[in-house]
Amino acid sequence: MPSSAPQAAATVDGDVYVTPRYLAGSPGYGDAGFAPVKHWPHHHLDEGPHQLVVTSPDHRIRIGWAGDDYDLWTISAAPDAVSGPQWTAIVNQNTPPELVAALTTALARDWADGQDRFLAAPSAYWADSLAPLVAAGWQRTGAEVGTVELTAPDSNAGVYINRSRRDLPDGTELWAGPPGWGTRAEITFSSRTPSHLIAATAEAFTDTTPVARWQQGLDRQLAALAQLTPVVPPRPPVPTPRDLRPRIGVRPPVAVGSVPRWSTATTPSAALPARGAVRR
Repeated sequence: MPSSAPQAAATVDGDVYVTPRYLAGSPGYGDAGFAPVKHWPHHHLDEGPHQLVVTSPDHRIRIGWAGDDYDLWTISAAPDAVSGPQWTAIVNQNTPPELVAALTTALARDWADGQDRFLAAPSAYWADSLAPLVAAGWQRTGAEVGTVELTAPDSNAGVYINRSRRDLPDGTELWAGPPGWGTRAEITFSSRTPSHLIAATAEAFTDTTPVARWQQGLDRQLAALAQLTPVVPPRPPVPTPRDLRPRIGVRPPVAVGSVPRWSTATTPSAALPARGAVRR
């Protein structure tokens, strides 16, 4: 369960830290999700559902950003540049981009390895996709036949897998937050998504590192469920002796009258006031 100290306040884009991170909601931009693939080609589109599409250099991995749609992210992979996607992940507008970053990080690593793991067949065992959640104490809850459900210890996040129900789409859905258009975060993977990519995304739900947000932009329901810690500006560093040294000015010498030790001359005495005439 990775964890790290919050970054220095001088670089924080927000006034509160939110824990757990899956209740932080979206800040309105996807920088964190795109950061792992910032070196990949960017395609800015004027038409179509996506304003921005970032692709792997061979165009087999595609990451689409809708900007203002409910389904904010569409992430997919295909055997070649012109084929339809082998699997797709849909991420809605309420999902923290820090969770998306876990998936894009895994995709960037898979592509760089050159082994096409991002096209691997999924495991037949659901536990391979959800191992990080089980290790973090997520509990299996009562699910219908043909499905698997796990819930976080705080009951504010969960996962749903449909394995055989024909009346529902096959696949895996990670969710967080209370139901509602502006509160429920959802990441939905199609059934052919490689298990290790789902596991990498699931692990981000267990990361205890807080994320920064502006409190005014947080949904009230999410803020009530999450733990908010104010971002405290760092104290100014204690000055070292080297820092203080330039501040100590050199005092000019005090001018005093003096006679060289080897001189026999005497300094002229100050003039005395004239005496008045003495009466006889």
